[in-house]
Amino acid sequence: MPGPRPVIVYPPDEDGGRRVRVDGVILGRAFNARDIIEFLRRAGLESWDQVDVATSELIEWRGGGPDVWHH
Repeated sequence: MPGPRPVIVYPPDEDGGRRVRVDGVILGRAFNARDIIEFLRRAGLESWDQVDVATSELIEWRGGGPDVWHH
């Protein structure tokens, strides 16, 4: 099982999307917590839900927390 992975969610862009980076690799732009959950699943972090995304210490939120999706 892989160890903890640093996850960074960048500030919202002009379209409300937030870049998501896991282990230094940009996985895409998220427009809500469900998108982040999908990116994490693809990166091998299974069984995450919206509460996990909002509260996990593995995720660094830049430019606002999990409730901020607009610039």
